[in-house]
Amino acid sequence: MSRLDDVDLTLHLGKKEYEKLLTAAQERLVHLRLLLGGQIGPKELGPPLCVVFEGWDASGKGGAIQRLVSELDPRHVRVAQFAAPTHDEKRHHFLWRFWPKLPGWGGMAVLDRSWYGRVLVERVEGFSSVDTWQRAYSEIVDMETSLAAEGTILVKFWMHVSPEEQLRRFEKRRDDPYKMWKLTDEDWRNREKRAEYELAVEDMLERTDHPAGPWHVVAADDKRWARVDVVRTVCQAMEDGLAERGIDPDPPLS
Repeated sequence: MSRLDDVDLTLHLGKKEYEKLLTAAQERLVHLRLLLGGQIGPKELGPPLCVVFEGWDASGKGGAIQRLVSELDPRHVRVAQFAAPTHDEKRHHFLWRFWPKLPGWGGMAVLDRSWYGRVLVERVEGFSSVDTWQRAYSEIVDMETSLAAEGTILVKFWMHVSPEEQLRRFEKRRDDPYKMWKLTDEDWRNREKRAEYELAVEDMLERTDHPAGPWHVVAADDKRWARVDVVRTVCQAMEDGLAERGIDPDPPLS
């Protein structure tokens, strides 16, 4: 059964409702972030929070990340973006380059792309052998499970858009002189391999969805819906993570 086919891409929000819901979600996020950071409440460091974004090209990852972090003090969150590994990074195990960006207790990190490149682009484009990317599923789950055992709250998003909406966004970027830099020849090549990438995504969702790191597939044809869904999901994950650790998400503030 396809998880991508089950996503309702018709979900949308009007502008007024979007602004209302986003503001409420962001206010809740600020409260929870300050609590985890030891700035309010009992003022003890809470568990690390790591938010991972994957998705189709032009699926709105950047916009969702912007709404997720815009109301937070920039000293309280790290956003890290990952592209193809460098020559030096290739000399190490593929997970090595991600460790320095992971948050410690009281910290929050947002990853724009991640270790899932091994089972997505590296698989489809042939940058890794079959044995290598097949082995990566268990390596990733083991790492995420270890992080969770040490306290990390892990939130993973796949931003899903239809091929029709992706094409519309590609053409809009192509025609906008201030956004055309976002569109590359590689984006067009990846689009031509949509079927291969869909198979890789489905395998990824099936084989790396686990209790310590469940996947949240976001209906992202409507950017407003997607942005609210992302912030709300992170808030819920933080509340659940605090509850599991016996921490009151709404402690007295004075």
